[in-house]
Amino acid sequence: MSERVSPALKAVSDAVLAVASQRSVDEVLQRLVDSARELVGARYAALGIPDGTGGFRRFLVSGMSDELVTAMGPLPRTHGVLGAMLEADGAYLTDDIHQDPRFRGWWPEQHPDMRSFLGVPIVARETVIGAFYLTEKAGAACFDAVDQELIELLAAHAAIAITNAELYERNRELSILSERNRLALELHDVVSQKLFSLKLAAEAAATLLERDPASARVQLDRVRELAREALTELRSLILGLRPADLALDGLEGALRKEVAMLRRVHGIEVELHADGAAGSGGSRDAEVLRIALEALHNAVRHAAAQRVTVRLDGSRHALTLEVVDDGIGFDPADPELRSHHLGLTSMEERARDLGGRLQLSSVPGAGTMVRLEVSGDGE
Repeated sequence: MSERVSPALKAVSDAVLAVASQRSVDEVLQRLVDSARELVGARYAALGIPDGTGGFRRFLVSGMSDELVTAMGPLPRTHGVLGAMLEADGAYLTDDIHQDPRFRGWWPEQHPDMRSFLGVPIVARETVIGAFYLTEKAGAACFDAVDQELIELLAAHAAIAITNAELYERNRELSILSERNRLALELHDVVSQKLFSLKLAAEAAATLLERDPASARVQLDRVRELAREALTELRSLILGLRPADLALDGLEGALRKEVAMLRRVHGIEVELHADGAAGSGGSRDAEVLRIALEALHNAVRHAAAQRVTVRLDGSRHALTLEVVDDGIGFDPADPELRSHHLGLTSMEERARDLGGRLQLSSVPGAGTMVRLEVSGDGE
């Protein structure tokens, strides 16, 4: 048995390491089901994640062509042996699944015939979150105890991998939602107010046009200025929607692009001192970039700054970011201000998630400094 287990355990280790490098849930599941099939020499393998309503939220297969999968139709339901594995306390082995009373010919007409079967539930926090289904053992009439042990080992790692992948996707969804909320707040706070003022100024100009042309010209000048400001803000928001490519540009490159955009759109002096600071290219850099962008946007939009200096120092292992502006400043402890500008709280939460330290220094009339210190590469 040891002759089979040693290389198989290495295969399990390789599969787990490969899974750890994946990000999306579907990529993780496909890697797992492919690994399960290879580990025990099964002709076909599947991995199902139930949706809690009698169906499968995800059902990935290995060993079948895309044409065959399409011909079999929609995802199966969680009944028969498929459903039984989602309620089982342990693995199930049989040399002929047709003899099982739960079989009942539950597969569609185009489904290939299968006899030998190994099913193993995937358990996380004492709850079955999915199951491996393996059929048609190559070169043997039935899967054996060693096969079962290997898939049970893989299932234990799969539970962790699936949970982590789902948490990663959920975190990404929350990040997107947070960015949408930030954009909605910017549109409300800046652009919509300017457009409303523009409307009032235009109405005033129309009213004054015949009886007081001089005052009407003043209002038209106001319309022109408000329109220019609104256009500038919209351009800034649109450019801000273009995601920085950290993999291509690196943290320093992404910051340089943002600084160039702010100079061009807002016409203010923004300097970046990075001196070739090396980023990790990983999740740490993504969060550091978001904090930097929030601090820069606050300086430009809320602090009315004319000069902003950004400093980025460090390496893959430790990094310091500093954003200093000469704007109007504020009281960081003011609860009313925080309730209207959630970016301050967001920056602190991001720093805390990174295990870093964020320092906000500001005094009304004396500008603002945002300083982030973080260690590790965030992976």
